[in-house]
Amino acid sequence: QVQLVESGGGLVQAGGSLTLSCKASGRSFENYHMGWFRQAPGKEREFVAAISRSDYTYYANSVKGRFTISRDNAENTVFLQMNSLKPEDTAVYMCAASLFGSTPSSSQSSYAAWGQGTQVTVSS
Repeated sequence: QVQLVESGGGLVQAGGSLTLSCKASGRSFENYHMGWFRQAPGKEREFVAAISRSDYTYYANSVKGRFTISRDNAENTVFLQMNSLKPEDTAVYMCAASLFGSTPSSSQSSYAAWGQGTQVTVSS
């Protein structure tokens, strides 16, 4: 089982950019699908983006064209590049790891390992 630690969150103005990182410890990172989820205050956790073990990517409609997920298997790290940020992107962002299936899922139940999260705040 991998352990995940996120970093890179912070405060940014609307229209700005941030890059989140998620470092995994443990074996066989390259075998995992990796996902990013977010949870805003008073709202349920929602899917943001995912990348498969073969680099297939999948995005929520709300971030498509603005966010980019990528991975570096040599560094056991997955990234989330966030551009054109909006106040509604404000949330705690969490990464997650899954061994389930051949393609990554937007379903939280597919992910067995989760990080603690990093706060992203976008001011208007």
